[in-house]
Parts: sequence; C-alpha cells; structure tokens
Amino acid sequence: MIFRLRLVLAALAGALAAFGQEPYGWPLLMVAGMAGVIFLWHSKDTPLRAALMGWAFGTGYFIHALQWIVSPFLVDVARHGWMAPFALLFMGAGLALFWGAAFWSARKLSPRPWPLIVTWSAAELLRAYVFTGFPWAMPAQSTVDVLAGQALAHFGPYAINLWLISVCVVLIWGLRARRSGQIAAGVAGFGALFALILPPGLPAQAGLDMPVIRLIQPNAAQHEKWNPEKIPVFYDRQLQLTSAAPLGDRPPPDLILWSETAIPWAIDLAGSALEEIARAGGDATVALGAQRRTETRYFNSMVTLDGQGGVKQAYDKHHLVPFGEYMPLGDLLARIGIFGLAAQHGNGYSSGPGAMLLDFGVLGKALPLICYEAVFPHDVNAAPERPDFLIQITNDAWFGRGAGPRQHLAQARMRAIEQGLPLARAANTGISAMIDPYGRVTAAIPLNQAGFVDAPLPSPLRATLYSRTGDLPFALLLVLLLAAAAVRKGRRNSD
Repeated sequence: MIFRLRLVLAALAGALAAFGQEPYGWPLLMVAGMAGVIFLWHSKDTPLRAALMGWAFGTGYFIHALQWIVSPFLVDVARHGWMAPFALLFMGAGLALFWGAAFWSARKLSPRPWPLIVTWSAAELLRAYVFTGFPWAMPAQSTVDVLAGQALAHFGPYAINLWLISVCVVLIWGLRARRSGQIAAGVAGFGALFALILPPGLPAQAGLDMPVIRLIQPNAAQHEKWNPEKIPVFYDRQLQLTSAAPLGDRPPPDLILWSETAIPWAIDLAGSALEEIARAGGDATVALGAQRRTETRYFNSMVTLDGQGGVKQAYDKHHLVPFGEYMPLGDLLARIGIFGLAAQHGNGYSSGPGAMLLDFGVLGKALPLICYEAVFPHDVNAAPERPDFLIQITNDAWFGRGAGPRQHLAQARMRAIEQGLPLARAANTGISAMIDPYGRVTAAIPLNQAGFVDAPLPSPLRATLYSRTGDLPFALLLVLLLAAAAVRKGRRNSD
C-alpha cells in the first residue's frame, strides 16, 4: 500500500477513534480506530515512517476530539478570533507528536507492534506532566460510562490506557492468526470488549439522612458574563436561586455551591455583595468562585462565607491554564497586545501554593478543584490528607455548547472513580452535577440552562488502591518494561 495513502487512512482512523469521547461516548469506535492504525503497521517501515504514522493518527484524533478548543477564541472574535484555526491545528498536531514518538520508539524496539503497548502508554503518561501537562481526551476517558471504567479505582487512568492498547494489539494479532495461540489471543481480545459495552450499574437511592448540597447554575454566556448591563441580571439570578425554597419534600441544603468566578468583583471590592449572598443562603454555608487580589497579584479562588458574609476559608487555584489564565513571558507579550484569554494584566493570574482541604463541618472536608484542575489525576492525589468529598467549580462557558463541557464532566467523573469519593460540581453554563464514588451522575442541571438542584451528597468509599499509590508504581513498571524490551532488542541484534 502506498505510504501516503496509509498516512491518510491513519488520520481517518484517528478521527474514528475520537468518537469514543463525548459527546458521542462510543468506546468501541475508540478501539476500532486504535486497532485500525495498528493494522496499518508495516514491519518494513523505518522508524521515521512509523513516527509519521503515529503522528497522522494522533492529529486526526486530537483535531476531532478537541474541536471545541476554538470556542474560547470566539468569545472576543475581534481580539482572538484569528487564533482559533491555528490553535486547533497546532494543538492537534502538537499533541500528536507524543504519539508519533511512541510509534518511533516502538519501531526502534521491534518490527512488530508489540512495544506500542508500552511506548504508547508511556507517551500518554508523559502528556499529563510535560509542559504543565494536558491529559485531556486520553483513551481511558472513553470508559467512564462502561464497566471497564470502574478499574480506574484500582489501577488509574494510565493503566487503563495500557489495557486498551493491549486489547487493540491482541485483536490485530488474532485477525492475522496463523497459529492456534494467535486465534485464542484474538478471541480473548474480543471477549475483553464486553467491558466496553456493559454499564457499571445504577446509582443507589439517596438516604434521607444524607447532607444536601445545592448546585447553582446561572447560565451566563461568556460574551455576556462581564457586560455591565448583564452583570446585575446574573448576580440577581444567583441570589434568587440561592434563596429559593427546596423543591418538594427535600430538606434545606447544608451547602450552597456557586461556580467559578461567580461574581464580577474581586473579593476585596465586593462590598455588601458578600453579605447579600450569605443572607440569601440562610443557615447554609455558601462557597463560591471569585477573584482574589493582593497589591501586585490576582488569584482565581474559591472562598467560603460565614453568616455575615465574611471570608472563612480561601483556596487559590494552583494549576493554571497556560495561554488562558497566564501567559509565559506575559509582560513581554502584553507590550505587543497578546494577552491570555482570562488574564488580568500581562502574566494573568498567579498560582496558589497547592492543594488544600476546606472544612464544611457536618459534611466533612473537601478538596476544591477549580476548572482545569479536575483534568489531572495527580492534582487530586496531591491532597494533604484524604478528603470526604471533592468539589469542582468551573466556568465551562469558555468551552462552547457541545463537546467541551461534556468531556470536562467525564473527567470529573473519572476523578470520583479514582478516589472512591463523591464529587459536587457547579458549572456556570453546565453541566452542574452530583457524582457518586462510582462516577455515576445522581443529579444534574442540563447544559446551557439556568437553575439549581438540591442533591444529597453520597457517602465515600474506602480509599482506593489508586488513591494510595498514584502514578509512581505504574511509571516504574513502564520503565522496567521499556528496559526489558531494549535488552531483548540488544540480544536479538547480537545473535
């Protein structure tokens, strides 16, 4: 087959694999696409050709899966619109370099695709850490709605990536069967696909004694969020949703959760607004996202209020979005008119000191995650002690009206499974949701709809294996496997 045609087919296989991600959620197509590029593997390809094959596959995959990434640039079209196509192209092609490197490494180790199981898995682990990391749309993300996703609690997302890649390699090996052992392996590979079909089960009914969290969703479109004429509308809407009586026979909430940057004023400039918010909350604690500032720095923060509107606790986001919340070399770039999308001045927001827990009394202690931080499993594992539940506040209005918010929710659900903890999620435009420790949504407000939901907080499970070990054991395993493959190659070359 002509190599250029194989590159095109690899890119199409990548685009097919992206159907495993939200808003589609078809993990079998993820496997079909990944198996397709492995089928295109040729034992006589040079390492460079193998790298181009992996890069083409990754480019097709990431451009399709991350097509929502143009949305932030369209909020202020006059200022940032020109960046949108370049952002998608460069992001897709740039992330694909990790997969290209994985294919190159695998071909260096063997003419057969077996080493891909290790090198591709290692590339996904590196993608979560290198240059502050961006593990969005990892293959394991496609398993959150099926039985296979429950293994996140035991092994973590990067081990699930390895399992998916292994299944694909075994399937292709079985399809090319020449011996009974290969046929048996292929059958086993097909059997593993049932874990990508079976659902994890339905959430248990909430007990009457469970504490209740009210999730507030104002649905402030990003292009209107800071409009002086719209600010009072969204602020009053949140006050009304906060003070609304519980629906039906539900008990009053114990905690009321507002979304990221829920008010337009920095905390020290909010004046009487914080008192109004606390008064609207009644006996419940109110937690909200807001900007916090010092004389020289701005922080993207989450604060809890006491009954008089005073700030009881504050958490500053520590894992910021590069080119969104801060600009590398921001002061220099600001001189030529280039700013981060959510930046305040030049460099934008400053990073907080790190993960911390907030105390919510009878509800227990919670680990707060602001928007992007829920994308990173290791940020959640960085908690100073095991929390009783997780909180995510976010402004997904930046992510558009389709795939972006749904993919972000899927990642929050992964974090819940990995930790065996419930997660309360308040999102400006949605999807606000209560998530149980199995990653199942027990209550939600639909995307792009204003409202509130009073959701019982599910009980946590015992600490999961992954929450105790993190990524280090898996990383060490990959290093050992890569070393073993390199030794085997050396012996083969010396014979």
